[in-house]
Amino acid sequence: MNKYFITLLIMSFFTLQSFKTDAPISTSASASVRSSLLAGKLNINSEAVRLAITGYEKLKQLGKLTNIRYLTIADFSKPSNEERFYIIDMQNQVMLMQTLVAHGRNSGMLFAKSFSNKSASFQSSLGFYITGNPYNGKHGTSLELNGVELGINDQAKQRAIVIHGADYVSNNFVKTQGYAGRSLGCPAVPNKEVKAIIQAIKGASCLFVYAPNSSYLKKSVLIN
Repeated sequence: MNKYFITLLIMSFFTLQSFKTDAPISTSASASVRSSLLAGKLNINSEAVRLAITGYEKLKQLGKLTNIRYLTIADFSKPSNEERFYIIDMQNQVMLMQTLVAHGRNSGMLFAKSFSNKSASFQSSLGFYITGNPYNGKHGTSLELNGVELGINDQAKQRAIVIHGADYVSNNFVKTQGYAGRSLGCPAVPNKEVKAIIQAIKGASCLFVYAPNSSYLKKSVLIN
């Protein structure tokens, strides 16, 4: 076997390897390149992923995150009748879970269009949250959320914004109504999945609630 043929074989092998869908994304690539590759690999909104990774990396550098394995995105650019809640395993660059999630009743019907940081607004708040500890409340097993963006979602604790399960966030409800039910501002998830979600992302992991909202995109320190 001559040297030219051996060289062709080696080049072909590495070309095929570069197109494997399960190949890890190089950490040496720029953040924008990594986010685009990850979004394409997981088939989710590339802008939501780019911004989520930007904030996640900043919070990680600041030492705010303990559970760095998982990055959670609630993509409110999508309607509530679609699975728009993603838990990404950043270590293995795979989707751990994808499911439905509710937005606040005063944020909109099918789409979330209005957002607020005020008590009794019954609207969702955009931006970055750090998960806290699980607890048993009026909605059963729930997860504390700490809003870390001043003037955007920092009233989350006072507003009792948490992750909890809800009957109105289910495929059956969506089939009947055409949309998921709405919360008082919490990112409520299906009852059948809430415990698995909380188990994965509890203990200071990053949650990013995204929408293409110009006011938020200009104001957020974590993405600018």
